[in-house]
Amino acid sequence: MFSTDKAVSQDHSDSHNDASEPDSPSTVTQPHLLRPNGTRNDHVLAIDWDGPHDPENPRNWNFRKKWGAIAIVSAFTFISPVSSSMIAPASEQLAMRFDIHNTVLLVMTTSVFILGYAFGPLFFGPLSELYGRSRVLQIANLFYLVWNTACGFAKSKSELIVFRFLAGIGGSAPLAIGGGVIGDLFDAEHRGQAISIYSLAPLLGPALGPVAGAWIAEKSTWRWVFYSTSIADAAIQALGVLFLKETYAPVLLERKAAAMHKSLDEEKASTVIPTSVGTTDRRWKVIFRKGLIRPLELFVYEPIVQLLGLYMAFIYGLIYIFITTIPSTFRDVYNHQVGIAGLHYLALGVGLTCGSQINARLMDRIYLSLKSRNGGVGRPEFRLFNIVPGTILLPIGMLIAGWTSRKSVFWLVPDVGIALVGAGSIVAFQGIQAYVIDSFTLYAASALAAATFLRSLAGFGFPLFAPTMYNKLGYGKGDTILAAVAIVIGCPAPWLFWVYGERIRNASRFSRKGNH
Repeated sequence: MFSTDKAVSQDHSDSHNDASEPDSPSTVTQPHLLRPNGTRNDHVLAIDWDGPHDPENPRNWNFRKKWGAIAIVSAFTFISPVSSSMIAPASEQLAMRFDIHNTVLLVMTTSVFILGYAFGPLFFGPLSELYGRSRVLQIANLFYLVWNTACGFAKSKSELIVFRFLAGIGGSAPLAIGGGVIGDLFDAEHRGQAISIYSLAPLLGPALGPVAGAWIAEKSTWRWVFYSTSIADAAIQALGVLFLKETYAPVLLERKAAAMHKSLDEEKASTVIPTSVGTTDRRWKVIFRKGLIRPLELFVYEPIVQLLGLYMAFIYGLIYIFITTIPSTFRDVYNHQVGIAGLHYLALGVGLTCGSQINARLMDRIYLSLKSRNGGVGRPEFRLFNIVPGTILLPIGMLIAGWTSRKSVFWLVPDVGIALVGAGSIVAFQGIQAYVIDSFTLYAASALAAATFLRSLAGFGFPLFAPTMYNKLGYGKGDTILAAVAIVIGCPAPWLFWVYGERIRNASRFSRKGNH
């Protein structure tokens, strides 16, 4: 659609589908409008979608095209977290190869990858709002591929830690960009199922990676842990190059404007993109502001990002505590070999998968039911119901896993607790991500970058103190403390945002601009 009276944006709110737009383009003359060089230009075309059913609008893509994009982004989001934890079962080989005697330093060879997750999204998420999702995602993945492969050639512990950190930076892009892709493709009523699949990847990857890593380390060497993930990532990269299309509306409209500009008489007309759908200003000052300042602003000024980001951080830290301690738990308590001990990660994977799939079937149904009761008006707070079961299952699972990890108890019982931890984590995780995306749709990538920064710091730091805590307190008391923290942080959060969430969003400049 073309207009020049007032720019019409791609509305990411529920009212988008109800808005009426003319199907035929129109051109309105605006005199006295100056070009950047100061010359007059009497004919300006504002480029927007050609009506509400424009097939170029990602919201109107067909089923196959939408879910093809989600599948590829989820694959990117899966393979990187696999690398983050896959080396954990081979920690003894690393200790012998690089003469590592410090437990904290040994754990750091695994968790330093997650430290890269903290910093990468601060740049990749906002950059995707300038250059597009697909381009930034694929360039970042190539960066990850290079450094992950380099880890297999590391000759010292210092090289390994540095290479792992750099690989983590590149591998962090899908975590920041994927939520934005979902916001680009789906309206609120159909967003839940996509979020359930996408959000499963960053938690299922770390759970399944060590299963393969344990057998690779036992049958080959630790170097092939890195080579194998690089081979798999190269295949995903090829799929991305071939099939992943751009989804971000401002970038697509900019391309449309560029194509239209070529077909116009440059002396008589020019094209502009509605500024309300985003910006394509790529000056370094703007990039710096969006790359560092905007996520920090969201974290400093937005209670939604602060509290829910803190809870996401705690969940992520717990997952990585289990990832780094499962091998030692079942080796020390049950005398399992490396390969067999690695199979217990399947309990975490089963919990994550079951929780995700059940929640996927409920998320959109609950949202639509509450929306119909609210006079057909949707609210992000309708996602909060999906967080509640997770806040209950998580501490229950931790208590079971902690107090049953002893020789007198059959090994399957702590696996049940680990599975409940996985189920509680993914259910709460999905509800939080859905709420953040619905609240900051246009700025979802920056909001998730702020939350990812916090949770990645926890994923890096929690495993560093976990061995000392368990050595001094034991698994039962240690997990009891963590379960108590989970209750204190997690249980009040859904209630607080149900009561005060709309008021908080109305006071937020980012939420208002993202969902006008």
